[in-house]
Amino acid sequence: MTHSANPRRTALLASAATGLAMAAPAEASGSGPVRVVYHVTQGLAQAARCLGNVRNHLAADPGVKIVVVGNGSGIDFMLEGAKDANGADFSGNVGDLAGRGVSFRVCNNTLHSRGIAQAKVLLDANVVPSGVAEVANLQFRDGYAYICP
Repeated sequence: MTHSANPRRTALLASAATGLAMAAPAEASGSGPVRVVYHVTQGLAQAARCLGNVRNHLAADPGVKIVVVGNGSGIDFMLEGAKDANGADFSGNVGDLAGRGVSFRVCNNTLHSRGIAQAKVLLDANVVPSGVAEVANLQFRDGYAYICP
């Protein structure tokens, strides 16, 4: 027994598909450089993985546009004096990657809730009002792909 397509259902599906296509940011059409936001929320071990991933990403695609956003304990590596598991300052890696075009952003809500002065944030990182809002805006408004290392 064969069933013919329900015209109303077909029209609804076509309308939904059109709406989804129209909701996608125009910049995410595949033209221009790939844009990626790396979201760090879990502290120094995740940050070390993130920076390794960012280095590998840049090696594979030197034209990629990368933003690293930290909130919660994910800001710790972007604070003065933060060291990785080998005792090396994160500031050198952050500075090197910033010099290669990577943008680093620190959540002001986290700074405020933890009582950390903005002066403790590395010079190569910028403070944004909210880390999660920054990630959402980069994804939705600017068409960035999301990676949580």
